Amino acid sequence: MRKIPTWQTTRRALTATAIAAFVTGGAFLSAGTASAATTLAGTCAGSVSGSMGDTVAIQGTSVKELVRKGAQDYVNSHLWTLATVWPNSLADTIAGKGALTVGQVPNAAGGTIAGSAIGSTVATALTGANGLGVLDSTKNEVLAAISSTVAKNCGLTTIATNYVAPGQQAGAGGTGTPQGGTAPAPGGATGNLANLNPGSAAGTGTAPMRDYSGIPTATAGTAVAPGVRYPANGTLPGDASVPQAGQGDQSGQSAGVRDAGNAQSLASSGSSNDVQLPMLLAVIVLAGVTAGLVRTWVLRRAS
Repeated sequence: MRKIPTWQTTRRALTATAIAAFVTGGAFLSAGTASAATTLAGTCAGSVSGSMGDTVAIQGTSVKELVRKGAQDYVNSHLWTLATVWPNSLADTIAGKGALTVGQVPNAAGGTIAGSAIGSTVATALTGANGLGVLDSTKNEVLAAISSTVAKNCGLTTIATNYVAPGQQAGAGGTGTPQGGTAPAPGGATGNLANLNPGSAAGTGTAPMRDYSGIPTATAGTAVAPGVRYPANGTLPGDASVPQAGQGDQSGQSAGVRDAGNAQSLASSGSSNDVQLPMLLAVIVLAGVTAGLVRTWVLRRAS
């Protein structure tokens, strides 16, 4: 029997150990990758459900027409790029990209993936594609136009299917509400909250009932007589014998102070029956016109 040297035995042992470590590490890595699930949304707009921490992705085909429209709109506004920017080619390129990761389901009941994030993902996936133009400036402008079009028409709402609100989790040795049980009231009181009366003992978590007994109210079917509301020796609003608001006490004041702010008539001091000069002139003019008309009529009759 051939004797194997010690150094060869040691080398073989180290090689076997390295292979075993490599296989074990690969198994752990594979398990970690498999645990991160990917939730694929049917379209780029609407809602998508998945577990908290799941990756959210969309199919490139769901944004194919939006990519075509964004590139075509750019060509329509820059006609000199008609031969270098190819909307149809860009649409086919994004459709062949498969699933595009656009976000993640948050550790909450729900969240949102903005359209701007989806547009940025699409623009990144098209970077370097054929049909974006010749100049670097043109390529950047086409990608910006596509990203803007996608952002305006896309947006997802994420819903976590395994989310449980705080206080509703039941576990061994922990706090919370057991399944089918009743939640403890604040302050340590237990039981159905519907049985707690307002204003009861402290620790029930309810506020005492407000007291409205001191507020005056009208009694239905009861009318107050006018004599009670307005006594015989009282005064009514607008009574001339009652000093009106704004007059005040003007006794003991000088004439200048009493008359301050009062308007006075500027009419003539003569009698209202006096005939004024304008009226007299109007009568004389009317008489002259009448006499002229009569003379003209008489002369026409005589001829």
